Amino acid sequence: MIIKEGKVMLGMRLQDGEDLLESLKTVCKNYKIESGIILNGIGMLRNVEIGYWDGNEYLAKNIKDPVELVSLQGNISTTENDGDPIIHIHVALALKDHTLIGGHFIKGQINNTGEIFLQKLDNILLIRKKERNGLLGLFLA
Repeated sequence: MIIKEGKVMLGMRLQDGEDLLESLKTVCKNYKIESGIILNGIGMLRNVEIGYWDGNEYLAKNIKDPVELVSLQGNISTTENDGDPIIHIHVALALKDHTLIGGHFIKGQINNTGEIFLQKLDNILLIRKKERNGLLGLFLA
């Protein structure tokens, strides 16, 4: 992983084989980011799982083959209890046949490279709380 930190922005290049979510959690812990916006990400992924929320649960789709990461965006929040970073990402992926598929990012590894930029939020705390439908709702403090 290669990282460059600015005043409010971090740029990073993830390497082949790195776990996307674990890498982002590590960055958040190391750079003390409690709240942030994942502005964009491009590159490639493999062993991906994405989900579609049907109102009760995520319907998961697994994609083992490498895919182009056409777009990645999301946010970084925390819970009231433990303070561990919660990474919430949605992705658009291009398959080998050039069709697009997307949804809530559940897991995946970098294939070749991943380029991601995020912005730290000051004076805004993003907090996740469990709601009746099972989702972790976003609250601002």
